[in-house]
Amino acid sequence: MIHRRACNLCESICGLVIETENNTIIHIAGDPDDPLSRGYICPKAYALKDIYEDPNRLKTPLKKTAEGWKSISWEEALSEVAERLGSIQRQYGPHAVGIYQGNPSVHNLGTILNAVGVVKALRSHNTFSATSADQLPHHFAAWTMFGHPLLLPVPDISRTHFMLILGGNPLASNGSMMTAPGVGKHLKNIQQRSGRVVVVDPRRTETAEHANEHIFIQPATDVYLLLAMLQVLFEKKWVNINKKRPEIPLSVSGLDELERVVAGFTPEKVAGITHIPAAKIIEITAEIVAAPSAVVYGRMGVSVQRYGSLCQWLINCLNILTGNFDTVGGAMFTKPAVDVLMGAKPRNIFGRWKSRVRGLPEFMGELPVSALAEEISTEGEGQIRALVTSCGNPVLSTPNGGQLEKALEQLDFMVSVDIYLNETTRHAHIILPPATGLETAHYDLTFHLLAIRNTAKYSPPLFQKSENARYDYEIFQELTHRLTQSAEDFSPVLPESQVDMGLRYGPYAISLEQLKAQPEGLDFGELQPCLPDRLVHTDKVIRLVSEAYLKDLENVRVVLHETNSPATPPPAYPFALIGRRSLRDNNSWMHNSEKLMKGRNRCTILLHPDDARTLGVEQHQMVGVHSRTGHIQIEAEISDEMMPGVVSIPHGYGHHRPGTRLSIAEQHPGVSVNDLTDELEIDGLTGNAAFSNVRVRVTTE
Repeated sequence: MIHRRACNLCESICGLVIETENNTIIHIAGDPDDPLSRGYICPKAYALKDIYEDPNRLKTPLKKTAEGWKSISWEEALSEVAERLGSIQRQYGPHAVGIYQGNPSVHNLGTILNAVGVVKALRSHNTFSATSADQLPHHFAAWTMFGHPLLLPVPDISRTHFMLILGGNPLASNGSMMTAPGVGKHLKNIQQRSGRVVVVDPRRTETAEHANEHIFIQPATDVYLLLAMLQVLFEKKWVNINKKRPEIPLSVSGLDELERVVAGFTPEKVAGITHIPAAKIIEITAEIVAAPSAVVYGRMGVSVQRYGSLCQWLINCLNILTGNFDTVGGAMFTKPAVDVLMGAKPRNIFGRWKSRVRGLPEFMGELPVSALAEEISTEGEGQIRALVTSCGNPVLSTPNGGQLEKALEQLDFMVSVDIYLNETTRHAHIILPPATGLETAHYDLTFHLLAIRNTAKYSPPLFQKSENARYDYEIFQELTHRLTQSAEDFSPVLPESQVDMGLRYGPYAISLEQLKAQPEGLDFGELQPCLPDRLVHTDKVIRLVSEAYLKDLENVRVVLHETNSPATPPPAYPFALIGRRSLRDNNSWMHNSEKLMKGRNRCTILLHPDDARTLGVEQHQMVGVHSRTGHIQIEAEISDEMMPGVVSIPHGYGHHRPGTRLSIAEQHPGVSVNDLTDELEIDGLTGNAAFSNVRVRVTTE
């Protein structure tokens, strides 16, 4: 049989053609008729078969006992979870239960629609997610400037003539905050239409290798580059917000204030701290201004640094001030078939409460995950005594994973909704495994919102779940029912009915049945200008400046004039550590796929040849890496793709920890870079984790 569906393992949602025989997958290929991916496929798609067939995948609830893990019934598992969580909250208050939601939550329809019910039922301020270890600065900028955290501009990569990429590697990520399957072809097309792609990164990434130009930058100094580019725009009178849309001009506030605050950040002053010559800063700014269309795109490396929120704000400002905002080939907004922004109204979602220990601010109802471990281990009123995790492995994916690992051991109770017994869930008392991807229906609510083209696609289940299995929506809805102690009989609501309602009331007014009739997906066309109507601010004005940014900007101004700047690292930890990602990886949750894990060791530390010679390190030698929080042993890989003084280690590894059931991952354990990262290193404005520019020492001992 031939089945069409979308791959939900990363942001690209590539269309697939899957051939089965006797309920066994015999072939997976890209779907040439998919209007978004157009036949593109990456290696991760083959992991769908591995995950479905994985003998380590959990299929029934597990309970930890004195004799080890044992299978229990769903009734026993759900009853005990609800009773234990309720008991802890009755004794210690609602905030004594914490919730952590991992990255795969947004890749699963039943989870994204229904986990929120459990969060609301628990009424806890101690809610965390992978958002604050990744893209929180994007959401903060969207909220402050446009009125809603999900009003996220996307590069119109299909039509632009100049693309500046900061701290992003879309050839490895397939986009990221820019759903762009087959992104390599889009970048090549820019060049074929006489355009240019410029990458600014401390590493010559896979994307940089295919760009027209790569520019090294000192880690975590992107904010100075962006400020200098804005200063150039004002000084040379290149600001022209509506040059490409005179018929429907944008209204902005704070333009004069923005000019004032960037005035001192000249290219000459920031050249030393960024390691980018002043002439080059002026040159790339001029290219953006001169191009028929242009877009500045900043991703993971920009977000996860000390001034990540300032960076995403300034990137939006650059696109707006050069007239490349809400225009063809610039930064644009999508019009998804299920529009989660429909009816949205402006409201305060920042700083309504703060974390108990460090006073880090809430945003979108969540606290920064960098505070999770201390909120468990620090005694006192409001201490987290029980934890619910969903689709996450924070021991490997959040800062100072070793500290969190120790904190999890102190919990009175922990429950995990997960298909694996992994480095985090091994600390749980009960694990609730949902049916997995190919057994579930899918419609991607999140990544259609970020796509470079307006499309829609529904994926029916490929296989029936086993008789004793539960869907994720069933688990979350029943837990919500039990936690709220509702007297009404429980009857699950199908996610498909929720999607159907969203489609019917969406901008294209279609039904789920109509979408099902087009298994390859529906194409609603290229991104279109939609401002000012789509702005959520009631006055339909873009806020260029806010007090939060101005306050944080003063810290940037102070550092620029300090002698102990990021360009002069403390001698105890002379190297700047940055992360990286492979096309075969997506955090830790596909590392039990044999197809993805085979081949050479990808968990290495990249070192520049000059640094290797100084240290006396040979290719493939095992070295020690030390930081304030811990140390690891890792294989060295010497390459001139690294900037001198900068080292790189991928994230998501560290499968050597005992007590898991990950037979493939344990054959390729690697080490966890988050045994080195620091929970105290954060974006000062939002509390987002600052993984980039962690200071480390490399030794041959």
